[in-house]
Amino acid sequence: MHKLPPLIELRAFEAAARHLSFKKAAAELGVTPTAISHQIGLLEQYCGRALFRRRPRPLSLTDAGARLFPAIRGGLEVFAAAIAAVKQESDQQPLRVTTTNAFASRWLVPRLPVWRKLHPDVPLDVIGTDSVLDLQAGDGDVAIRYATSRVRPTDGIVDDLFSDTFWPVCNPRLLSTGRLKRPADLANHVLIHSYWSPADREPPTWQSWLAAAQRRWREVPQFKDMQHLSFREELHAIEAVIAGQGVGIFSDVLVARDLAAGTLVKAFKLSLPGYSFHVVSRPSHPRARTIRAFSAWLQSGA
Repeated sequence: MHKLPPLIELRAFEAAARHLSFKKAAAELGVTPTAISHQIGLLEQYCGRALFRRRPRPLSLTDAGARLFPAIRGGLEVFAAAIAAVKQESDQQPLRVTTTNAFASRWLVPRLPVWRKLHPDVPLDVIGTDSVLDLQAGDGDVAIRYATSRVRPTDGIVDDLFSDTFWPVCNPRLLSTGRLKRPADLANHVLIHSYWSPADREPPTWQSWLAAAQRRWREVPQFKDMQHLSFREELHAIEAVIAGQGVGIFSDVLVARDLAAGTLVKAFKLSLPGYSFHVVSRPSHPRARTIRAFSAWLQSGA
């Protein structure tokens, strides 16, 4: 390929040749007429030929400039059309959103119709995984991270979303039948557990809740003396509690709709602090504007 002059000089020449005015070309490109004249001068030096007749006025193209103008104008139009096509194709691609399985299922997915109504031209590709995907490597466009390390993410542009609180919850039948009035009654029920990684700091587990309850109430049963049912997946644990198989301790973000609908109820007025949710994206992402819109929608509570 032949060596090309800088694009800025070609753009200055095309605009000046089209308008036959350095002043109008400068206004179009947002620079000064002096800058346009300088850029044209550099291109003339590169070509070794004068491209404009500056005297007598008005400005006109030389034979060399007249031969060069249609080629440069056509080339720039081809560039612009190709870039617009690539950009449109990119904008039509789904925005890849990665988050935990539980958050995707119980918070994000139920709200997707609202997003589609507000942004019908921006489809989402929701990647539910409890692994932390590498946004820098292109594994996703935006992540909703759950900071169980109690440290704010540092691997990109971070918007704070919200924090959660963990409550003991159960099927309302357990309360209506009077089988669960006091913490001591937990001895007659199954404690439902979901998995926490050893790397999670101060996880809101039943052991932690019972320790806090023993500081507040008398006759709180010992963890070792109780019945237990454990699930690797938090979603399965929630479903077991909804089905009345026991009492669980869950994020109020994940079970908010169940509490509002009465499918689940808080068993006791004692909670544990949870963690924070954050929206993360890589710097200089080509779809930064769309990501900002998505983050603002999440922060609005959808």
